[in-house]
Amino acid sequence: MVGGRCHYSCVSAVKLQDLRARLRGYGSCLVAYSGGVDSVFLARVAHEELGGRALAVIADSPSLPRRELEEALALAKEFAFPVKVVRTREFDNAEYLANPSNRCYFCKHELFTELAPLAKAEGFCVIAYGENASDVGDHRPGAQAAAEFQVRAPLKEAGLTKAEIRELSAQLGLPTADKPQMACLSSRIPYGEVVTPEKLLMIERAEYVLRDLGFHDVRVRHHELKLGHLARIELGQTELPRLLAEEKFAPVAEALKKIGYAHVTLDLQGYRRGSLNEPAPIAFKALST
Repeated sequence: MVGGRCHYSCVSAVKLQDLRARLRGYGSCLVAYSGGVDSVFLARVAHEELGGRALAVIADSPSLPRRELEEALALAKEFAFPVKVVRTREFDNAEYLANPSNRCYFCKHELFTELAPLAKAEGFCVIAYGENASDVGDHRPGAQAAAEFQVRAPLKEAGLTKAEIRELSAQLGLPTADKPQMACLSSRIPYGEVVTPEKLLMIERAEYVLRDLGFHDVRVRHHELKLGHLARIELGQTELPRLLAEEKFAPVAEALKKIGYAHVTLDLQGYRRGSLNEPAPIAFKALST
């Protein structure tokens, strides 16, 4: 076990050196920054290697929770790497709002549309983003937009997996090492149902109800019914029993009703990535009717 751990760490260290060499080879780099595990790690290492020739840029829009923005900026300040906030306008795009299965393409296309002229104006040779080796084979329409703008994915190119990025983040003292994955708020709405800022605000508030109770892996999936909004709560597998054992379901349901949800349900399969892509019906335990 110890030997296996050592091997894993040694492999990660080799990949980290590869990443550092790639970043130095860029000469200068603008990093698409979100405050998530991958982008924080990439921004920190880029700053270590390139100093003032690296800049993290975070896109602000209704799909980014306010706390996530605040935490991302606080992290940049704590670890002394520069960050710039730009306002993206994907909500002006009818194709994005229609929420097709490639919605992420339109979001990333808007992001890189903002970053490309910024990089050119400020003399950054490369734009990089946080796709990693674990993302290969995933449904990631945003990668198409990255390819169109020649955006680099140095974490993926260095072969770094999500687990290795978490391990190395811990070694660098980054508090995001064990941060839950945080896709944008629009990902909580099933494909084909219109995305609106009002829905995203409901989702954001509903998820903070659960996070403020100490739940770690949280998604509130937003469904439109004839009789009103339905919130489908997904929690990590190990956290499901706690919600029931501590009898928190009643106050949670009440809090979400105040936000505007007519129905509140608990998904008994728990949180998993891409649950909205599942074709089969999902089992619910009703918290409220």
